[in-house]
Amino acid sequence: MRVVFLSPHFPHEMPQFTRGLAEVGAEVWGLADAPQDALPQDVRRHLAGYLRVSRLLDEERTLLEVLPDLQRLRPDRIECLWEVGVVLAARLREALGVPGQSVEDAMAFRDKELMKQRLDRAGLRVPHHAKVRGARDAVEAAERIGFPIIIKPIDGAGTRDTFRVDSMAELQAILPRVAHVAEASVEEFIDGEEFTYDTVAVDSKPVFESIAQYHPKPLIARNEQWVSPAQVLYRTPHQPAFEDAIAFGRQVLLAMGRGTGFSHMEWFRKPTGEIVFGEIAARAPGGRLVDQMNIANDFDVCREWARTVCWRSFEGIPQRRYHVTCVFKRAHGEGRIRRIEGLEDVRRRLGSWLVSEELLPVGSWRRDWKQTLLSDGCLIARHPDYATCIEMQDLLVRGVRMLAG
Repeated sequence: MRVVFLSPHFPHEMPQFTRGLAEVGAEVWGLADAPQDALPQDVRRHLAGYLRVSRLLDEERTLLEVLPDLQRLRPDRIECLWEVGVVLAARLREALGVPGQSVEDAMAFRDKELMKQRLDRAGLRVPHHAKVRGARDAVEAAERIGFPIIIKPIDGAGTRDTFRVDSMAELQAILPRVAHVAEASVEEFIDGEEFTYDTVAVDSKPVFESIAQYHPKPLIARNEQWVSPAQVLYRTPHQPAFEDAIAFGRQVLLAMGRGTGFSHMEWFRKPTGEIVFGEIAARAPGGRLVDQMNIANDFDVCREWARTVCWRSFEGIPQRRYHVTCVFKRAHGEGRIRRIEGLEDVRRRLGSWLVSEELLPVGSWRRDWKQTLLSDGCLIARHPDYATCIEMQDLLVRGVRMLAG
């Protein structure tokens, strides 16, 4: 089984998926634009070969540069778990006749308007929506849908360039901030708690399912610097509180034609109890949710994903032992990290339930919190009891402070 894996080193989780492919017996070829000797050692040692292109995300140029090599290589699979490379991977598959997600399906996962049109046709509840190009379209869509609305890029990931807008005056003020976005989605604002539904599927049927909740909602976390974004992954999604969400998510996978591989869906629970679709991506989740899945289940979802795309099987047994919280920390102040307060007390109080500390060390420059969810590091804890896990999350949010200056 020869697998070409796009961007085997980036984002953060990709080296683990590269390893997973090698561990299930694949001959792994990396495809990226970084020099091979610049790849991390834990990536290089799992590669059988490497194809370098000038600019990976310049699709036309990459196709011209790499297709002759791929025709000689004759891969069995071409995979990508980085949001911005999903369509490129599909174009390479179609050019070479390699099985996997088609360009049409990949585009539906990237284009939020096409995505919602598919689900509209399936009779699934999505926010009222419109694709817009420019200020005039946005104003007309807002008038038709009604405030409040959300405006966000058609093919964005996460909440970058995403805004809640409550009035026409606010919209006029925000439009210059999204003028660089060629196409945007204007949607009904959904007032509800926000969750994920993450799956590994074979032929659009899940062989592994997971649910997490964001604290607070991502839109708040993206726009308020003082927030320590957090997310709790539930020990098991198979419980009465989520029966309707699981059924809804499975319908989405079928309507979208996910096929085989990872998917990351976001959805809302309104105060009335109604479930409303948010969006879905044909990739693994970012923001350490993959790590949380492994910590919750004491297994290796990266290897099991690889097994599904290579051999169409899933042999991992989720243990479902722990709820897992991940808290992202943002330093107060600007410049270099000067000190970290409260960490020793948190270590003492949580003991072995604190399973990961990845904070920037003192002396490091703090990161731009608007450009990365990972912020200035994260802390991960787990516990079998949900209420205790939430108490731990609150302690990590309030009890640890990073100060810069």
